[in-house]
Amino acid sequence: MTYTVNCSILLTELPLLERPAAAKAAGFDAVEFWWPFDTSVPTDAQTAEFERAITDAGVQLTGLNFNAGNMPGGDRGLVSWPARSTEFQDNIDVVAGIGERLGCKAFNALYGNRTDDASPEEQDAVGAENLAAAAAGVARIGGTVLLEPVSGAPKYPLLTAADALKVIARVKEESGAENVKLLADFYHLAVNGDDVAAVIENHAKDFGHIQIADNPGRGAPGTGELPLGQWIARSRELGYDGYIGLEYKEPAATAFAWAIRQRVSN
Repeated sequence: MTYTVNCSILLTELPLLERPAAAKAAGFDAVEFWWPFDTSVPTDAQTAEFERAITDAGVQLTGLNFNAGNMPGGDRGLVSWPARSTEFQDNIDVVAGIGERLGCKAFNALYGNRTDDASPEEQDAVGAENLAAAAAGVARIGGTVLLEPVSGAPKYPLLTAADALKVIARVKEESGAENVKLLADFYHLAVNGDDVAAVIENHAKDFGHIQIADNPGRGAPGTGELPLGQWIARSRELGYDGYIGLEYKEPAATAFAWAIRQRVSN
């Protein structure tokens, strides 16, 4: 099994730039990150420092989020926000540049909460345009834009796989983009009441990425009730051959005890 450690939610006891090395020390060769900067266009020095942390640790960056705004403050993406559309578009070249230099091909674009200053129809039109622009921006490096349903954000409109796939279909119809795919986060889908097994049966071969956490609690595999192992195995059987993102909350001391206990190589 090929796992990638999300260093924005795991190993948080350490400074951000020390986490790739900690993931390597724990036995993993791949990491992914939410957007690690405060702005859409960080300085060259900031991006270089981030990239050095990855390369010096000897790990592969397998996934990077576009700027999603103030995540601790409740933001969940800029893609569909008319007032911040320019900010999102300015972020595209920065993301693609990091991806090109580090060999990363998967880029998660959080859609964004509903806002009071634009109608849902206006937001969805902007969202489709920005996803198409992002897809074009990363296509030059062979990249894929990921779109995911999210739980725990009352104003986030994409709750099920069908919600995200509808947006993806619109982007493809309007722009011809073929490189926008579903990010199947089994935790978010399960919490939102989606039929995860059915989503896997119908779409696993087309998943752009899988992320996991157990429920309840968004903890490590085995701390809850979700059949994560079965879902991963079935996704593999149906053609998904990418990484499995570890995106759960667990203290660093016990973060990967489940993998050791199950003798899972990565």
